[in-house]
Amino acid sequence: MYHTEHPTPQNLRAKEASKYLGIGKSTLWLYARQGKLKPIKLSPRVTIFKRSELDKFINNMSAL
Repeated sequence: MYHTEHPTPQNLRAKEASKYLGIGKSTLWLYARQGKLKPIKLSPRVTIFKRSELDKFINNMSAL
């Protein structure tokens, strides 16, 4: 039997991460500059965000 659902990736690019958080890309990068999120630079043009870090961010924001 084949599953049609795709597992959520553990690492997300900026566009995917902003969609995951429900914010715009510019806000995502603002939070990264402020140190609220930790981007991981893979190459000069590729940056990812760990889903576990995004989940922690969501939990911290909902606790406020």
